[in-house]
Amino acid sequence: MCNKFDFYTFIIWMKHLLVFISMWLCVLGLSAQERKVQNRPYLDDRRLHYGFAIGFQMQDLEFVNNGYVDPATGERWYADINNYNPGFNVSVLAELKLHQNIALRVSPTLYFGQKHAWMHEQVSGRDTTQTLKSTLISVPVDLKFSAPRYNNFRPYMIAGVAPTVDLTTRKHNAYRLNPFDCYLEVGMGCDIYLRYFKLIPELKFCFGLADILKKGRPDLIDGSLMKYTNGVDKSRSKMIVLSIYFE
Repeated sequence: MCNKFDFYTFIIWMKHLLVFISMWLCVLGLSAQERKVQNRPYLDDRRLHYGFAIGFQMQDLEFVNNGYVDPATGERWYADINNYNPGFNVSVLAELKLHQNIALRVSPTLYFGQKHAWMHEQVSGRDTTQTLKSTLISVPVDLKFSAPRYNNFRPYMIAGVAPTVDLTTRKHNAYRLNPFDCYLEVGMGCDIYLRYFKLIPELKFCFGLADILKKGRPDLIDGSLMKYTNGVDKSRSKMIVLSIYFE
């Protein structure tokens, strides 16, 4: 039996956490009878902003199984992701102000992470696993929609796309993934204006648009591994990214 951590439960939990934090900030702001002195009041008047970020992410891979039966052995293999490990990411940031509440943001990012593929044979109950390590270079291009600033807080939402290349795809495993992908990104965060810099916690959800599973596999040395690839029609990647920007 696969002890899988539910990726969607994690998403819901993170959403609830962010809603709680947002409500707490709103209550904190409404409780103030007077406006406070604003830190760095002219920061948002700049046309161009720069910064950097560190954070972590959870990578997932959604397999679409087709029920393929190996004619040589009669085996029927089912694939899934059964374990998640937080990965590390670093990025730089350039933000161009388009409007009082809208900005165009480019944030080249380097992701280090891995996914654990679990293959289950549905007749015999045998299991096998494969670790898919990833070193991703991504260039997200997002639109940032910001609320009006209140005291030293300014919540926002983002949406955009992120062309991505994986530098660590391997040739001789059961599953080989195409290195190129493009993510659809949505997220939310809050600009927190401190005395000497701006701190920006952000939660982002990324959904791969391309089928990254490599089929056919003429490079595969061990032909017995084809039963795993044949049992999957396609595969798409997902990520949850929590970053802290410094600007």
